[in-house]
Amino acid sequence: MKLKVLRFSSQTDCTNGLLFEESEMGMRFLCYTLEDEHRALKVKGETRIPSGIYNINFRNEGGFNERYKKRFKTLHKGMLEICDVVNFQYVLIHCGNDDSDTSGCLLLGDSQENNVIIKDGFIGKSTNAYKRVYPIIAEELELGNEVIIEYIDLDNRI
Repeated sequence: MKLKVLRFSSQTDCTNGLLFEESEMGMRFLCYTLEDEHRALKVKGETRIPSGIYNINFRNEGGFNERYKKRFKTLHKGMLEICDVVNFQYVLIHCGNDDSDTSGCLLLGDSQENNVIIKDGFIGKSTNAYKRVYPIIAEELELGNEVIIEYIDLDNRI
């Protein structure tokens, strides 16, 4: 499975994007995304990961995993972790609504506000998006299939 995050607006506090699933049939829109902003030099907990291609695997430890086990009882198989990002660790895909909910992680939502207008960005209906997108990715991982995610910067921030 191949996923693509198209980053289209990086502002002073956050980055707006779109998540797609790529297949032989083309690209299917999954949801909106929100991340931390681009920075030339990483600031811990305040910087989006570099553009590139990464593997996604389950992470079955840590505080997020324990909270999501309780929150999404039958759905949860482990946190979706974006792996092998140079100078980053524990980059997860999870719920959240604005810049304060991410520390380099990818937040999912079914609506999105213009981050040129709203400084911290905002994505809404995050839980709905997560509950819809998570099973698609988790199923592939459970089948032993490789899941990769490509981050593409369309916002002229490299």
